[in-house]
This record gives sequence, C-alpha cells and structure tokens, in this order.
Amino acid sequence: MPDPQPTRQNPKPLIVVVEDEPELAQLIARHLEKGGMRVQVCNRAAHAFKFLQHNFANLVLLDLVLPDQGGFELYEDLKAADINVPVIFLTANLEENSKVHGLEQGGDDYITKPFSYPELTARIKAVLRRADYKEDLNLTKNVRVNTEPFDFCGAHVTPVRLEVTFPGGETISVGRKELGILSYLNDHQGEVITRKALIHAVWGQHADVKSRSLDQYVVKVREIFKSKGLDLADFRTVHGIGYIFDPKKVSDRGVRTAP
Repeated sequence: MPDPQPTRQNPKPLIVVVEDEPELAQLIARHLEKGGMRVQVCNRAAHAFKFLQHNFANLVLLDLVLPDQGGFELYEDLKAADINVPVIFLTANLEENSKVHGLEQGGDDYITKPFSYPELTARIKAVLRRADYKEDLNLTKNVRVNTEPFDFCGAHVTPVRLEVTFPGGETISVGRKELGILSYLNDHQGEVITRKALIHAVWGQHADVKSRSLDQYVVKVREIFKSKGLDLADFRTVHGIGYIFDPKKVSDRGVRTAP
C-alpha cells in the first residue's frame, strides 16, 4: 500500500544527509525525494551541526567518516547540545564491533555500504515510524505517560492522568505545558533554571516560545496552588534569570529571588 500523500497534517519528513562524497550524497537525495521525503545535504559535520541547531529534522543519515569530524563524535555533540533526532549511521566499515558501538551510542540503525536504495528508503521509513510511536508516549518533550508521580509544594502530581491532587483529596486537571514545567523544576531541585532552558525542556529545542509566554504559564501554576492554600515559598523567581524549586533549601545563599 503506497504512503499517503503529504498534507499540512502529514508533511514530507526532512532527512539530513551528512555525507562528504558529493555524487553519493546527491544519489541518496534523489532516491529519498522519490520516496516522498525532503532532503538537506551536508558535506561536513560542522555544517550539519549548525543546520540542526537552527532547524528541525525528522532523521539524520550520518556517514561515520567525514573530513572535519567523525560521525560518532558529531552524534555525541548533538546529544550534548540537546538536539534529539533519530540517526542512522552510514559506513563502509564491515566490522561488527563498529556497528555495536553505533547502536550502543543510541543510534537507531546502521547501514553498510554498498546498499540498495530501496532498502535504504525502507529502513529510513521504519525508523520514522518508530520515532512517531515514541512521540505518541510524550506529554511534553520532558514528560512521558510513564513518568512517575511526584510531590510539588504540598500537592501530588500524577503525569499519566494530567492531574494534581491537593491536601484534602481534591483533584484538578492541568495542561501538558504546566505539567512539563512542574516536572522539570522537580527534576532539578535546588538549581536555578533559566527561562531558555525551561522552554527548551518543555516545548523543544526549536520552539518559538517567548519568555513572556512561559511566565504566563508559571503565573497560572502559581494561581492554582495559591487558590488551594498551598505555600509556594520553595518555588521562586530568580530576577532576570528564571526560576528555582528548592524544597531542601540548598540554594538560598547568594541567590536573589522573588516570590
């Protein structure tokens, strides 16, 4: 059965092909485009890293041997920069330990040259389907349906039900973004969290969300908790920076905060 035609709701996936051999890169691009995908070719690791810093991609097809940096090293740099994108490693190396290393790093597949283009297209589509399934389990970028419940300023948060239970047993529903904010603060207790870091954690690396919008979500969370009579002294604003959730009082000294 052929793939459905792309629409606004079902756009063509963007594949970043990181391959330093121009002719091979263009051949790959041509076949992937015939398979219903969009392609961005990068001939250097630095080019790919810069592109992925500023653009969303559905998958990276990454050659392991590049002139300026190895593919494994580039993959580690992407993870360190919190650029999370499915990766298929592409190499002429036939050694089994190289394949194992790539998969252990977190790669989604490993294809050895030479390969058939129909197989390449099929394996890319298989990884894209798995990635879509993983995204279905996400409530936000940082919270999944199986995230464990946690306590926040005297209330009990249950992510799988998008619920907050207050003392006395009253339970209310909260939005996904509010849940993501609470979860990220809870996971980073005692740390000053910048607005940018919080936006990237909850909305994603390339989300076009302004600090003012984030502050509005935080105000909503505060109002909910205050309306239930809970003390928010442990959840404070750090002037000019962001927020801190510090129930253990580990970061009070030297931190200028506002309620």
